[in-house]
Amino acid sequence: GAVWRRGSAAAFPGPAEKTMAQNIYDNPEFFAGYSRLPRQVQGLDGAPEWPAIRALLPDVAGRRVADLGCGFGWSARWFREAGAASVLGVDLSRNMIARARADTADPGIEYRIADLETLALPEAAFDLVYSALTFHYVRDFARLVRMVRAALVPGGGLVFTIEHPIFMAAAHPKWLLDEDGRKTWPVNGYSVEGERRTDWFARGVVKHHRTLASTVNALIGAGFALDRIEEFSPTPGQVAAMPELAEEMERPMMLLVSAVAAGDGV
Repeated sequence: GAVWRRGSAAAFPGPAEKTMAQNIYDNPEFFAGYSRLPRQVQGLDGAPEWPAIRALLPDVAGRRVADLGCGFGWSARWFREAGAASVLGVDLSRNMIARARADTADPGIEYRIADLETLALPEAAFDLVYSALTFHYVRDFARLVRMVRAALVPGGGLVFTIEHPIFMAAAHPKWLLDEDGRKTWPVNGYSVEGERRTDWFARGVVKHHRTLASTVNALIGAGFALDRIEEFSPTPGQVAAMPELAEEMERPMMLLVSAVAAGDGV
């Protein structure tokens, strides 16, 4: 039940090895804007998808959890409140980790700065790996999920959310008006996978688009069995409480995935 200890250089590559990832969260302009988002001010209660995520999460009581792209540590603290034995929170951003450490007073949570492009967790060290809206920043998703599979015990869980491929496929993802004046989301270049650059709090934020099939097949190829997939949309109650959420019914913004590390012979 002890927190996974500070590991070797191989487990957490040094700064010289972190050349692939774009650390946009340490851009002062971006970080200032991001910090004002409701989900960063209010925590998990400010994330409309959180109830749907909770429905995918297994019982974490007594479990060892890794939170990849932990941000300010909201989820890490929730896992401990839900009974997790330990939580390792990983994020590339020094700003994020500094804030997470400042807001956390729990020896059962450890935060580390690391790049998911090169991260290598210890094998069979975790019962659950969780990630919220982070994996779409990773170029080599197949490598990442193979590493995650090795880090999980057989039967361990992977629960993650990403921007939905429909949401992020377009070169200019923004609402358009159709002939009837209805908001419409463009979907173009869907089958052309790779880098997408968008302006969000800062110019040139880099994300990596993959089709839904590529995402699912990478998980299957890494040895995961799919448990459930959700294409998040708000509930009628959420739309009634926040009418601005109604536009989220026009296209899926997030993909929620729950998978299980298949054991030998499965």
